[in-house]
Amino acid sequence: VLQKWVNREISNFDYLIQLNTMAGRTYNDLAQYPVFPWILRDYTSEELDLNNPAVFRDLSKPIGVVNEKNAKAVKEKYENFEDPLGIIDKFHYGTHYSNAAGVMHYLIRVEPFTTLHIQLQSGRFDCADRQFHSIPATWQALMDNPNDVKELIPEFFYFPEFLENQNGFNLGQLQISKEVVNDVILPKWAHSPEDFIYKHRRALESEYVSAHLHEWIDLIFGYKQRGPAAVEALNVFYYCTYEGAVDLDALTDEKERKALEGMINNFGQTPCQL
Repeated sequence: VLQKWVNREISNFDYLIQLNTMAGRTYNDLAQYPVFPWILRDYTSEELDLNNPAVFRDLSKPIGVVNEKNAKAVKEKYENFEDPLGIIDKFHYGTHYSNAAGVMHYLIRVEPFTTLHIQLQSGRFDCADRQFHSIPATWQALMDNPNDVKELIPEFFYFPEFLENQNGFNLGQLQISKEVVNDVILPKWAHSPEDFIYKHRRALESEYVSAHLHEWIDLIFGYKQRGPAAVEALNVFYYCTYEGAVDLDALTDEKERKALEGMINNFGQTPCQL
């Protein structure tokens, strides 16, 4: 698959799907849903210029520190963390770039994810301000908040329907602007959900991304996923998210085991290292 990708016999999209599959990611498990990168950082221009490197996100950095400002806070958090019991290793992020709640967050307008979201929120929609209501605002929140490290899901590159409230769900209204949350607000350069998907997919297959995608793959699936390289790249997540970090079979206490299982399911899981 690698050779095919290098020879450009398969697209960037196909290559990412294949890597996700090999690393145990699947559409059938929200806790291990396929993970895709944010690839753009320009969500405000009238036109999207894919020949300009400045419109792309820096793929060599974890999303939590793409904004330089956050890097210092993330570093300090890691260096100052001390677990008195010695169980929890130091980490940069207490949340994860891919977890069940994040998948439902993006797909809230489409069943069965709507129902799953309502179940997760004890029988109702989460408050409107926390809903996925705008792509530019979601990106801005990532840039401002080092604790929000959500990457994307594959649907952002082929499935325009998830951006529309076709079922007419009442998702509430934003507290300050009183704006009703309905269809997802798109970047200025996208004239419709279909147009967004078309341009976003072209961005994924662009020359710039083809030349830099391997840097992101190293962080998520490769050698910068754990160990000294991960520390250096500011890419260490909470210990429970790593494969083999916890031996559930060794836990005799049923309650403790259930708690840990719940944590692993909700916190997100780092893909198997390839």
